[in-house]
Amino acid sequence: MTLNEAQSAVDQWIKVHGVRYFSELTNMAMLTEEVGEVARIIARKYGDQSFKESDKDKKLDEELADVLFVLICLANQTGIDLAKALEENLEKKTKRDSERHKANEKLK
Repeated sequence: MTLNEAQSAVDQWIKVHGVRYFSELTNMAMLTEEVGEVARIIARKYGDQSFKESDKDKKLDEELADVLFVLICLANQTGIDLAKALEENLEKKTKRDSERHKANEKLK
């Protein structure tokens, strides 16, 4: 699925099942909540914290998909083409950082 297809699929899902988009402010709060759930899993799986019993069934792929869904909602409702935005972002990063990371001693 391309980013454009994902944006269309989420828009269609909202129209069929979601009634309407939540407000941008609500979606921003939801995005923050979903990123927090990803952070909880990462902290426990790759960090020093142990899993709580209630967190053991949480799956990183599902939580990342939740983040992506809400991010796509925000893009759709604000008129942003994520594929175009990502292409432009990669160009910016390439111009700005193409040699910087190669010279970073911490990454060697």
